[in-house]
Amino acid sequence: MDLNQGQRFSEIDTQNMLGEIDGLPDQLWQAWKLGQALPLPDAAGVQRVIIAGMGGSAIGADLLNAYIAPLCPLPVAVWRDYELPAWAEGPETLVIASSHSGNTEETLSAFEVARTRGCRLVAVTTGGQLAARADEAGATLWRFEHRGQPRAAVGYSFGLLLALFARLGWVPDPERELADAVETMKTQQANLRAEVPVTQNPAKRLAGQLMNRWVAVFGSGLFAPVARRWKGQVSEIAKAWAQFEFLPEADHNTLAGILNPEPLFAQAMMLFLTGSTEHTRNQLRVELTRKAFMVEGLNTDVITAPGETRLAQQWALLHCGDYVAYYLSMLYETDPTPVTAIEGFKAELKAASA
Repeated sequence: MDLNQGQRFSEIDTQNMLGEIDGLPDQLWQAWKLGQALPLPDAAGVQRVIIAGMGGSAIGADLLNAYIAPLCPLPVAVWRDYELPAWAEGPETLVIASSHSGNTEETLSAFEVARTRGCRLVAVTTGGQLAARADEAGATLWRFEHRGQPRAAVGYSFGLLLALFARLGWVPDPERELADAVETMKTQQANLRAEVPVTQNPAKRLAGQLMNRWVAVFGSGLFAPVARRWKGQVSEIAKAWAQFEFLPEADHNTLAGILNPEPLFAQAMMLFLTGSTEHTRNQLRVELTRKAFMVEGLNTDVITAPGETRLAQQWALLHCGDYVAYYLSMLYETDPTPVTAIEGFKAELKAASA
């Protein structure tokens, strides 16, 4: 596939994932605005928050948690599993159940445990069983409309949560910063769109470097969940193997594993996400960790976030990663939307439980 032949993309991208990626900046802003009009829960006396979700729904919570870490006085945890930890109990705990479809079994399990334990409840979903159970329980329901894949609704899974936290007074009003983030995404997008040739399109060039390689994405702080997002998009969109690593943690273990197996090093690509808003020590770690990998003969690249604010840099890097994964799927001539392996596994799991 020649990435300059954008007219061929629709032959492979049968459900228009490219349109979802192109529309992400507007989706993020729409989610924020929708969140200004939805009902608020009674949060008086809440001392801790747990956000339960999986996959594309959970990543919005990860992004939120990284952004609000220096801003929010309450501890916030993201829960990717059945049930809930023992400390999630009583009205002092707010449980936010986030499921795009409303039918994610792990999230439904967490919702029911929270209900049994007397936690306060918010459901964020397009419908399904979660919406029905929220209505039945008298829980606060934040419903949004989106017909695509959950991973393509990351603007909603983040923007709605950000609106909720801001309106409850747990973080300063981020509207101006969010508007700047949307503008930064759109400015960057001018060089990432499908019609921009490879020579002028950094996302297309990077996708070319990733083809037929084992991809690892490194990020710290604000960019740690972005690294996780890049990994998820490479796997779900391009149907390719990838992993994510968090700095500074990777310097305490992963760094020791760059000696073997040397014959495979040429097939690996280490990507490092960074930006000027990150902790200065972590910026230095990116530089030195990349150097260590390069010395041992591994392929590396650094992607530096544009923008001036934390939200702008986080979301511009995320958006760039979506384009990279999309162009990689075109290189592999793989439809970016269906996730046949995941749907097949869910069906097998359901059949085994019958």
